[in-house]
Amino acid sequence: MSVRNILLVISLILSVVIGAAIARGKGGGAEQSADHGTKKIKIGLSLDTLKEARWQGDRDRFVAKAKSLGAEVLVQSASGNDADQMTQCQSLIANRVDVLVIVPHDGRLMAKAVEEAHKEGIPVIAYDRLITGVDLDLYVTFDNVEVGRQQARFLVEKMGGKGTIVRVLGAPTDNNAKLFKQGQDEILDPLIKSGAITIAHEDWAEDWSPINAKKIVTAAITKGVAFQGLLASADGVAGGAIQALTEEKLTGIIVTGQDAELAACQKIVDGSQTMTIYKPLHLLANGAAEMAVKLAQGRPVVATATVNNGTVDVPSVLYRVLTVHKDNLCETVIADGFQPFEEVYRSVPESQRPLKPTVVKP
Repeated sequence: MSVRNILLVISLILSVVIGAAIARGKGGGAEQSADHGTKKIKIGLSLDTLKEARWQGDRDRFVAKAKSLGAEVLVQSASGNDADQMTQCQSLIANRVDVLVIVPHDGRLMAKAVEEAHKEGIPVIAYDRLITGVDLDLYVTFDNVEVGRQQARFLVEKMGGKGTIVRVLGAPTDNNAKLFKQGQDEILDPLIKSGAITIAHEDWAEDWSPINAKKIVTAAITKGVAFQGLLASADGVAGGAIQALTEEKLTGIIVTGQDAELAACQKIVDGSQTMTIYKPLHLLANGAAEMAVKLAQGRPVVATATVNNGTVDVPSVLYRVLTVHKDNLCETVIADGFQPFEEVYRSVPESQRPLKPTVVKP
């Protein structure tokens, strides 16, 4: 069954209605809303990086949706450099954008950008990654704790509830990496305590780098402890981990991932990766663009949850995620048009491929 119609997860019974300019008294959109009948809305989009296909897709979907709503998007990418991202945010603020949307490289350091935007009456949305330690207007993301739960639950079930694992965590500067770990720990901790599961080795992969992930797994292999599962927090680091396994000729290891990247889906087909987490990016990008336009106009946005960022409970919108494996690739990422059937099954002879599903792009 396709997930193209996935709805928001209602994380709180009571929805929180926010309007950054109205509720927080920062000015910006509310004061300028009268002008928006004739003045095109300008949205600043500050991206940590565009190196991965995932973020290129987010950018393209966000820009296209904003454009359909009559808004202009000024896009900046920092290539993983905190100083550059700060400078780029300051440039967008100086350009008098009506709302600033940030995918932070370091959620803690980007608090300064939020503060500077607020001084100019500009509301700020944290996109997919939380910005901490500041009075943030809105956080739009997936249920990242649930991502970790699904990864760990799948791994444990595939291992028969017991065994030894290696864990490759994400970038320590990315708050999402900590949320993934939190969800994983909810599943793993009771099993570790009972002795059913043992973690032979784990470490954080700086900058989500596949090279760093490979080093972590190589270090684990060097310890000489046999393991059956490899809990990788994302597809990129899973790729580096799989490279280490391949070089050491280790097979049959259960490997997790996240993002449903094309390369990961191909690895699931060939068996070198076991699962990934599908996050319907069209929901996130389209939803964030709609909310950005509303904030720029001083209109209220309905939040479905709050997430504490160390300073405030940030009004948040959390989207659902889905576990993807070899048996449901067609009915999820392919049926939703997220990945192309021919590319996913490129290495499989046509006579051995599953039936191609009808694709209905959102």
